[in-house]
Amino acid sequence: MPKPVDFGGKPFHFVGIGGIGMSALAYVLTQRGIPVSGSDLRLSHITQRLQDAGAHIFWSQAAENLAFFGDPDSGIALDTHDRLPQVICSTAINKNNPEYRTAQKLGCPIFHRSDVLAGLMAQYRSIAVAGTHGKTTTSSMISYALLKAGVDPTVVIGGEVAAWQGNARLGGSDWFVAEADESDGSLLKFSPTIGVITNIELDHIDHYQTLDAVVTTFQQFARQADVLLASADCPTIRRTLNPTITYSLEADRGADYWADQIVYGGNGTQAQIWERGTCLGTLNLSVLGHHNLSNALAAIAIGRYLQQPFDVLAAGLATFDGARRRFELRGNQGGVLFIDDYAHHPSEIRATLAAAVYSGNLSTAKRPRYSESWRFFNPTDIAAPLPF
Repeated sequence: MPKPVDFGGKPFHFVGIGGIGMSALAYVLTQRGIPVSGSDLRLSHITQRLQDAGAHIFWSQAAENLAFFGDPDSGIALDTHDRLPQVICSTAINKNNPEYRTAQKLGCPIFHRSDVLAGLMAQYRSIAVAGTHGKTTTSSMISYALLKAGVDPTVVIGGEVAAWQGNARLGGSDWFVAEADESDGSLLKFSPTIGVITNIELDHIDHYQTLDAVVTTFQQFARQADVLLASADCPTIRRTLNPTITYSLEADRGADYWADQIVYGGNGTQAQIWERGTCLGTLNLSVLGHHNLSNALAAIAIGRYLQQPFDVLAAGLATFDGARRRFELRGNQGGVLFIDDYAHHPSEIRATLAAAVYSGNLSTAKRPRYSESWRFFNPTDIAAPLPF
């Protein structure tokens, strides 16, 4: 059995602390009063936030960064291992990294970032958001809605949200919201109270050769969750999983939560929300597109499972303005609007382009025709022409 991560005050050293996933964990640990150090190659607003929180950061990745824990050149470890830091790496760190090699020589406990996340989640009632697309926005919406409802969760996500000025926050309740990353299979380290799966598609082909391999990973994750919430709009989910709770943008899917009377526009989206045959009320979103309405349905379903009133959840989501680099407005120059979006998979690009079409047609935006899943829209299916 692997050695568990120690959260009792033993220091942590993050190799590549400025990464979006690493920095979120480092921030939560600093907020818990645990000594944190790390290395990165450049100063950024993320590393500045960590420094402000009390983390010590080295501006290179070098063996000397661990020298104060012992003498790496002597081959002699310290008399006691209590001072040795727990060294945290991501998949991006290879075994030739000088800090990794030094940590091995000193006998430091070495963990993958997912080990730290799994250890933290095990201390809470947890909500782990998985799926090929939409994890960051969905986990951000869930966190934001719960925060506005007074649940006060701890949050570790892969994007920055203005409400907590970054990619993580330490909450005061026993709920923890995090992304569960399938790219390297590390989501299988999590056994959440509530698992969320937004969709399943072949991606990360350096790790998965077939869709069946991806499905197998998500099926195991589903078995490890006490409760599974999943989108009924994804054909692969419908074919391969049996969720506890489902949500959909189609009333005839038979989902537990669905939306109708949907109006997409340049200033956001409006829809009527249903819960198992009962109309809950109207939801207004300032974020654009069908994909964000689907993400919001997942947030509503989670909130309702936690017995939060719909009007409180809807009021919170109405003020959610998105995560950074998710259809983020960067400026307007010479009448040209500049949008920054993280979308990189073909299905994500289609959804982003569809949202752009809505924003460019304030009075004529119509609901697109469905294929099988909201993630597989073709923007040419929209009545209004593409703006290029």
